[in-house]
Amino acid sequence: MRTPHVVVVMGVAGTGKTTIGPLLAARLGVPYAEGDDFHPQANIDKMTAGTPLDDADRWPWLDAIGAWAHERTGLGGVVSSSALKRSYRDRLRAAAPGIVFVHLTGDRELIEDRMTHRHGHFMPAALLDSQFATLQPLQADEAGVAVDVSGTPEQITELAVAALAALDSPSPSAP
Repeated sequence: MRTPHVVVVMGVAGTGKTTIGPLLAARLGVPYAEGDDFHPQANIDKMTAGTPLDDADRWPWLDAIGAWAHERTGLGGVVSSSALKRSYRDRLRAAAPGIVFVHLTGDRELIEDRMTHRHGHFMPAALLDSQFATLQPLQADEAGVAVDVSGTPEQITELAVAALAALDSPSPSAP
């Protein structure tokens, strides 16, 4: 990538944001921030109890991620955030206008399987349906790329790096 963007690795729970984020940051040579670390304890308690967050719960969390992204403007960085709704991504862009999204996508069955086999995470698989119901995929006017998560973490990271490089490349001129 020519410029040091701040990249938000987004997607529903279980797509691998916490796995891919650090790998992508290492490949890009920039720091990584775990989006879950920006949640207030009340949010973690709510999700642990199997209760989906509402927008009022998410605004302070998104603002904290946005502040981190703003501080990294011009320096680059990678941060994970579900960023499921357009309004959430708009809020992040308001704080850090140059951010780029990597939307990790995949089949619900695969993602549920991964969630049931991970250990030590507060988000139960029972909330996956609410995540998919909330998800609004990236729109054509949003800077970002979608990357399928059916491969290994290394393969997914390579796809993300290639997609970001293509996004950052100048378009060929029309004759």
